[in-house]
Amino acid sequence: MDTALTLTTDMALVLGLVVLTMLLFLFERVRADVVALVVLVVLGLTGLVAPEDIFSGFSSNAVMNVIATMILGMGLDRTGALNRLAGWLLRRSRGVEQRLLLLSSAIAGLNSSFMQNTSVTALYLPIVSRLSARTGVSLSRLLMPVSAAIIMGGGLTMVGNSPLILLNDLLVAANANLPSGVGTLEPLQMFAPMPIGLALLVAALAYFHFFGNRQLRDDTDKGVTPARTQSYFAKSYGIEGEVFELTVSADSPLVGMSLGEAEALHGAPLLLALKTGNESRLAPPGDARIWVGSVIGAMGARQQVADFAQNQFLRMSTRLREFGDLFNPSRAGISEAVVPPTSKFIGKTPADLHLRKTHGISLLAINRDKEVLRENARNVPLRAGDMLVLHSIWQDLAQTAASRDFVIVTDYPKGEQRPHKFKIAMVIFAVTMLIALSSRIPTSIALMAGVAGMLVSGVLKMDEAYSAINWKTVFLMACLIPLGWAMDSSGAAAWVAGHSIERLPDGLPVWLIQLAMALLTTLFSLVISHVGATIVMVPLAINLALAVGGNPTAFALIVALSASNNFMTASNPSISMITGPAGYTAKDMWRVGGPLSLVYTAIVVLMVNLMF
Repeated sequence: MDTALTLTTDMALVLGLVVLTMLLFLFERVRADVVALVVLVVLGLTGLVAPEDIFSGFSSNAVMNVIATMILGMGLDRTGALNRLAGWLLRRSRGVEQRLLLLSSAIAGLNSSFMQNTSVTALYLPIVSRLSARTGVSLSRLLMPVSAAIIMGGGLTMVGNSPLILLNDLLVAANANLPSGVGTLEPLQMFAPMPIGLALLVAALAYFHFFGNRQLRDDTDKGVTPARTQSYFAKSYGIEGEVFELTVSADSPLVGMSLGEAEALHGAPLLLALKTGNESRLAPPGDARIWVGSVIGAMGARQQVADFAQNQFLRMSTRLREFGDLFNPSRAGISEAVVPPTSKFIGKTPADLHLRKTHGISLLAINRDKEVLRENARNVPLRAGDMLVLHSIWQDLAQTAASRDFVIVTDYPKGEQRPHKFKIAMVIFAVTMLIALSSRIPTSIALMAGVAGMLVSGVLKMDEAYSAINWKTVFLMACLIPLGWAMDSSGAAAWVAGHSIERLPDGLPVWLIQLAMALLTTLFSLVISHVGATIVMVPLAINLALAVGGNPTAFALIVALSASNNFMTASNPSISMITGPAGYTAKDMWRVGGPLSLVYTAIVVLMVNLMF
């Protein structure tokens, strides 16, 4: 490569635009997506990018991949897949902190291989909160390891994070400006970076197991506590235990009784569901009759439920064969609601209101002036300010809350949950990944095929697919992609690479130059977005590789991976999402994330050189 390139007007304009973009990102006086739009307009007005190409970023494979992974993630969330995962983690960890940390981080890291890091972080926040509440392990000891694993697990595939999604488009675009005699740069296959991603994920797990975990504060009482969980209701209202299925035998005295009569029996647990014939119902009405073969969903301490089952000649099962979907946490659960002064419920008893029959809601307790009323709560006239403890399907709760007769104070899933679509969603996702493995079909088409499958099969509705897309991320990426093209086509990247080589000592090992590129990209990612760092640095890395006789693809891959190497500042979206809930300070983030960032850089450079 000619290192004596002359700085042209176009090069100066592009470099000036890059500097301006970095400064605007750094000081955050203007929104990042607005900055990206301004950059796009300037590129078009100055002619640095041809008019017919200026909006091509919106139709790029990278943008389509991002959109598809966001929608696929929403589909998995709607079926309750991650709530099932939380239950599995609880069972496997058995409350042991180290085991919980290891399993949660490992599974989150693997999940991030096929979903955007921010989407995985958003989905895991409530899961980690639930795990924290049930085990007593503070959020500050869980969130950082899980978030680090998500970031590192994003390197397992080419769709795990935005920089890797962008990389293939930037490699293809660079072919138009390669010197004669240089081989064409081929896009990387879906699982090309998997060895690197596995090494990074294992390193994250080992880091927090042996070192990082000691640096995390145990702030049990700080941060956002996951209130309204089972532990909260057990402590505040004495509502605890698991859900069991009780099958009514022919000898049971319950045969012919109404559910209300059964509830009034001495030692009866909470009776929350009833199946008679082929009809299953959560919060069945009090006048519903119990017959031979009916199945009752009962909640309480194991011994209490076992005693009730023995006394009433019921077969008890701990496995929810009939009510698995009904009691799925993504579909139903316990909540709190306050009766406002304007409520039409005031002066009436829950029995008068027919909450179960009319609204599908079971009243478990009433909190009145710090006194918890559980016995005969259905016959207590309601007052303004009463706190009602309810069990219901989330959709029924939302419909009842719309009347404003009580105000829900518990955070609960507002969207429709479809646990019955779980198997369909998993099959569609598995087929999507298999198609993506094929080198004959572009990854973007494979992922969009999965999106189409989820929409056609009813896993998602079209409006939900639209809402799943983070348009700010899409807009930012689509507007900045042409800046990378301008860096390459104008010769600005080649000029910077050539002048950088002139100032380096002769005979410098290639791996040392790669290390410098990785650290420089990491520094950029600390102050500007990882997308911006990738777009600016990949063209520079390719030209630098050509100048020193290195592999352009290897250099570009190091840059794309290093753009996500940020565990210390809020410019990494995944990190910004956990600092508030966990109560981390800037000092905490640098103390724990700084050493991990150095480990990340060393592994990336080593693994890329082993592979290339």
